[in-house]
Amino acid sequence: MRIAILDLGTNTFHLLIADVMERKSKIIFRSKIAVKLGEGSIENNWIAPRPFRRGINTLLHYQEIIQKLKPDKVVAYATSAIRSAENGNNFVKAVKTETGLKIKIISGDEEAELIYFGVRQCIRLDEPSLIMDIGGGSTEFIIADDTNIFWKRSFNIGAARLLAHFSPSDPIRKSEIKKIEHYFDENLILLKNAIKKYPVNKLIGSSGSFDTFAEMVGHRFHNRNIIKCVSSYEFSMMEFKKLSKIIIESTLEERMNMKGLIKMRIDMIVLAALFTNYILRSLSIREMHLSKFALKEGVLWKELN
Repeated sequence: MRIAILDLGTNTFHLLIADVMERKSKIIFRSKIAVKLGEGSIENNWIAPRPFRRGINTLLHYQEIIQKLKPDKVVAYATSAIRSAENGNNFVKAVKTETGLKIKIISGDEEAELIYFGVRQCIRLDEPSLIMDIGGGSTEFIIADDTNIFWKRSFNIGAARLLAHFSPSDPIRKSEIKKIEHYFDENLILLKNAIKKYPVNKLIGSSGSFDTFAEMVGHRFHNRNIIKCVSSYEFSMMEFKKLSKIIIESTLEERMNMKGLIKMRIDMIVLAALFTNYILRSLSIREMHLSKFALKEGVLWKELN
């Protein structure tokens, strides 16, 4: 059987097409396109006209690929931006009308569970660990091991929302960093309480910003792309600490010339670095890994099983 999986995130739309047989899969097509659905109005829980059209056009392009590769099944999941937008259902209806694709809007809990299924495919969770997926609209946290999810939660604290809410200076000021960290203090109480109940030593960053961190680490400290042919990576905490300091102190112009930093993340990577540093420090975590697998691989696993 051939399956096509669409993951419609706030910043990026993904398409994954795989052939599956006897609980095994072979990826035959993979793509991601920046759409920035939250651009201009994420703070108002609205998809503005330009990103609305950009999203439709991206799905028209993906539908052409789907028609050429003829999957037996197509599943499409929408997450934070569409989930929280007042006109999210209008977007879903417009997609159905123009492309024929049926989109399912999933809850934050469903999103967290699918991310866990994806991460578990490429990283061994031999002890309770904290999985973190920084999206544009939301961030999912999951405390889990190989067999159990102990706790999960989706917070409306994505990089695009933070950027829109705080509109930091260039470069970001120390006073602004304090305000953002105070915001984390106020809004992540449930996570901190969960960590007291289920202590962890390991943070696993799922795809997205963590892919970018790893690529930047590779170019800055190893002169190569260290994650090109792998699905997971263990960070040197010293290297990540140095990199995050450089990112946080940088100007937009400086970030435009940083190797490994894709254009879509140039404005949001500072907030992603601040957020990651905050989690590592406030939860006393000493080990950090990247999982290149995330929601779409979790959907594939669920379909296989």
